[in-house]
Amino acid sequence: MNDNISIQSTYDKVLNLNLDPTIYGTFAEIGAGQETANRFFSASGAAGMVAKSISAYDMTMSDAIYGRTDRYVSRQRLTAMLDHEFAILTERLGPKRGEDTTFFSFCNTVRARGWKDTAECHGWIGIRFQRKAGDPPSDIVLHIRLLDAAANEQREALGIVGVNLIYATFRQRGHLRHFVESLVDNLLPGRVEVDLLSFSGHGYGYFDNRLCALQLVESGLTEATLFLPDGEVVQPAETLYKRPVLLLRGSFDPVMKLHLEMLEQARGVFHQVIDPADRGNEMEICEISMSNLLRGAELDPVDFIDRADALQALGKTVLVSKFAEFHRLAAFLNRCTNKPLGIVLSIGLLNELFKAKWSENLAGGLMESFGRLFKSGLSLYVFPWKNRRNGELVTADNFVPPEGEKHLYRHFLENGMVRSVPCKDTGLLQYTGRDIQRMIELGDATWTDYVPQEAHSIAARRGSHLH
Repeated sequence: MNDNISIQSTYDKVLNLNLDPTIYGTFAEIGAGQETANRFFSASGAAGMVAKSISAYDMTMSDAIYGRTDRYVSRQRLTAMLDHEFAILTERLGPKRGEDTTFFSFCNTVRARGWKDTAECHGWIGIRFQRKAGDPPSDIVLHIRLLDAAANEQREALGIVGVNLIYATFRQRGHLRHFVESLVDNLLPGRVEVDLLSFSGHGYGYFDNRLCALQLVESGLTEATLFLPDGEVVQPAETLYKRPVLLLRGSFDPVMKLHLEMLEQARGVFHQVIDPADRGNEMEICEISMSNLLRGAELDPVDFIDRADALQALGKTVLVSKFAEFHRLAAFLNRCTNKPLGIVLSIGLLNELFKAKWSENLAGGLMESFGRLFKSGLSLYVFPWKNRRNGELVTADNFVPPEGEKHLYRHFLENGMVRSVPCKDTGLLQYTGRDIQRMIELGDATWTDYVPQEAHSIAARRGSHLH
């Protein structure tokens, strides 16, 4: 990370900003102390940087300042804080020094470790700022998970990330990868996770925040990121909270009618399993792993955006993850929701799950891999495969697992861990994604019968690039 970029200490970053007479702003921090403001007060020249710092811990006081809210650690609360603090700052100081000062307001609302507390520790952090003096405001917002066990360590990490965000805002906006990776400067791996980053406001009208999501995963700041059909990047745990999830793994290169058929048929089986009250409230997700986006050692962002555009044109929510192993994907989903989970996959992927390579890093081997996968009621929804040589339709019910695993597989099937999904249009099984790619490259129009109309232009464009 940060190849050939020397990492400044947190103190040096603070001092650099404190001594810049053109930057001036306010700090409002709730939930873990004024950890970021304290960093600036601890270095020389804080009066040149800090106009005000505040921490409205009491809920009544907080509501009086920022308005009532149902959730105090939320993006909505952060936005209310940024609105209030930046408006006061520019109203009171704009007439006096607005011509030569770049104003900012830094805010966070955090749930840090409490007394005898084992719940999830996380927070929303944001900065509203002017790109140059007199500009309309821009926003940078991130969501952070605090992974340290001790409260004092969480507060330390929070303060460092806060400084890194402010420094990157004014010094590193021009390079997305450097900006992203600098957010965890001076922190050891495993102390924090940043699973959302977004830019908005003045100067970012045409910026694609999906590229931020991709960069967070690529740079290792998070293992997965989620965005909605309209392109909005969202925090996974907040979006999936108390919702059943039906997820389809794939490369989606290109998106095919087969993928839509898999989801539609799996949905019917899923609805038979989940609580009737949850039907219609489930989240359907198309997941692309990073290994499916790599070309050699490099990641192609244009390729990523093309696939995302095609899925979103079809109204799909997209998850990008680093989860090669299914059991790691299952653990992530279980952290986001306590409702039923279903992973939709083909017979080919089901067969892959029995291979030793997916459990070679687990002491319990294959049994531990499956134990982790099926923890908390997750089920696999398996779509048929058609044997091209003899025309046989292989389903979850007649699938033959590797020798020695037949009794184990029968246990999965009989206990609903593996569920068979029907295929109404077996003609869709005739071609694979690679077959479709080849047709596009060769100019064979047959491919248009197997790709949804909404994705035609994107698939054709990708095919011409590949050719």
